[in-house]
Amino acid sequence: MITDIVILAAGQGTRMRSAKPKVLHTIAGKPMVEHVINQAQSIPDSRIHLVVGHGAEQVKAALSDYSVNFVTQSEQLGTGHAVAQALPSLTEGSRVLILYGDVPLTPADVMTAMLSQVTANSMSLLTVELANPQGYGRIVRQSGAITAIVEHKDASDDQRQIREINTGIMAVSQSHLAKWLPTLSSDNAQSEYYLTDIIAMAASEQVAVVGSQPAFEQLVQGVNNRQQQAELERWYQRQLAEQLMAEGATLADPARIDIRGELSTGSDCFIDINTLFEGKVELGNNVTVGANCILKNCTVADGSVIEPNSIIDQSTVAENCTVGPYARLRPGTELAIGAKIGNFVETKKSLIGEGAKVNHLTYIGDAEIGAKVNVGAGTITCNYDGVNKFKTVVGSGAFIGSNTSLVAPVSVGENAVIGAGSTITKDVEDNALSVARGRQLTKSNWKK
Repeated sequence: MITDIVILAAGQGTRMRSAKPKVLHTIAGKPMVEHVINQAQSIPDSRIHLVVGHGAEQVKAALSDYSVNFVTQSEQLGTGHAVAQALPSLTEGSRVLILYGDVPLTPADVMTAMLSQVTANSMSLLTVELANPQGYGRIVRQSGAITAIVEHKDASDDQRQIREINTGIMAVSQSHLAKWLPTLSSDNAQSEYYLTDIIAMAASEQVAVVGSQPAFEQLVQGVNNRQQQAELERWYQRQLAEQLMAEGATLADPARIDIRGELSTGSDCFIDINTLFEGKVELGNNVTVGANCILKNCTVADGSVIEPNSIIDQSTVAENCTVGPYARLRPGTELAIGAKIGNFVETKKSLIGEGAKVNHLTYIGDAEIGAKVNVGAGTITCNYDGVNKFKTVVGSGAFIGSNTSLVAPVSVGENAVIGAGSTITKDVEDNALSVARGRQLTKSNWKK
């Protein structure tokens, strides 16, 4: 059966105090509405309709890579009005799942379970019990059956004592929505068209409202301000940390790790405090990541050590390498087995050969460094002439003295030696010594 998924994302979110639409604020580095879309996409035979309003063009631009039908709600007149804007786009006879762009963590299995409860005579409603239900719509039951939802502002004192609240997430047939939505009234405390009013309509027509609850209240928690965003972020990060530890990683402090993408770890990895992982990061077995490191879209193979305060971005680190401390591997860097990148070294679009050492205070860009090369402190590959980039090639076993400038395009042969302080502008053959520096001039008893 076709499933139409309607995601409401038209609100301004004034309590966020931001020029950015609320649904574009992030959890784990990804816009909240993108979390919702990612989960919804896993439902077979589904179409996603996103209701936009405030900041619609920003939302559309942010989600341009997704196959989404954008529906405009020009005036924000309530949730019932928002869903009604999508009604003409829905497939006749479909099941309809209604989600919210600022409720980012509802998992796909919860959605699927709700959809399975939709029939010609039943609909599904996701509820949750809160210790403090202030501000939420209350679930009214009679003999255990859900008969209505009363918004907080419209609730009586007795109804406000109810702890079971409406999450807003529901699944219902398109035919019922087509019948009920046009009859909604705005005669209430907020002068809005409440989607929740269809629950009473369902009860009056003997359409069963099947209630279910998530495993954790955070799975249906909406974000209305920065404080709630921060609270949900920390809860979500804790769940990711728990999963890593269950898979065999050791975290120095599970509260001080941030994952903004996908992180996979082999056995016996150790991750120190204040580490940040972005995009897709893969760690092999026995990998150590030191404190205050940032790893983005990279792979670190078995036995490698990333020392504290290092950055690895779109790079590949082979087995038994050492990086850092205070090293930066920029996009396109590849370290072969046993390579070492030391403190205050920056690399970019370069291959560092097996067992090669670039120990400190060095820039290697657009270069191919052979196996067992030793690069001295202060070495620079001069790869950019202001217009074009050029390549430097250093053969296996070469020794590059400290404070050397290699002016690309240039190559240094195997087992060659470059004297410290040289500026190399011409190719150096295998097994040669090359020194290119000004002669030292000393004047005794010189007066300033």
